Amino acid sequence: MPETLPKSERLCGKTAVAALFEHGKSFAQGCLRCRYILRPEEPASRIVVSVPKRSFKRAVKRNLLKRRIRESYRRQKALLPSSADILFIYTAHEPMPYEVVSADMSAILSKIGKE
Repeated sequence: MPETLPKSERLCGKTAVAALFEHGKSFAQGCLRCRYILRPEEPASRIVVSVPKRSFKRAVKRNLLKRRIRESYRRQKALLPSSADILFIYTAHEPMPYEVVSADMSAILSKIGKE
């Protein structure tokens, strides 16, 4: 499976995101909080990334952090054995380096994969 993140793997739509908040499980790992719903019948996982404007006023920093999160997911999505809808929320109050975000992402995906 190539390491890409096509549009079909991005979660969009109010009903899908609302279902995540209503029925999803949640936990935190390092600088990331994760909310997810397992969907084994679907062909691919879908993600959405959020960086709060309250913590990062400048869009440049928010976009940088979203790119880091998406890139670390893209590189490690093979750790998920089944598909899921996943929401990643950045919770740290300062920008973390890519290595820290990637390590937290690895721990999150392996924890979701064990369920």
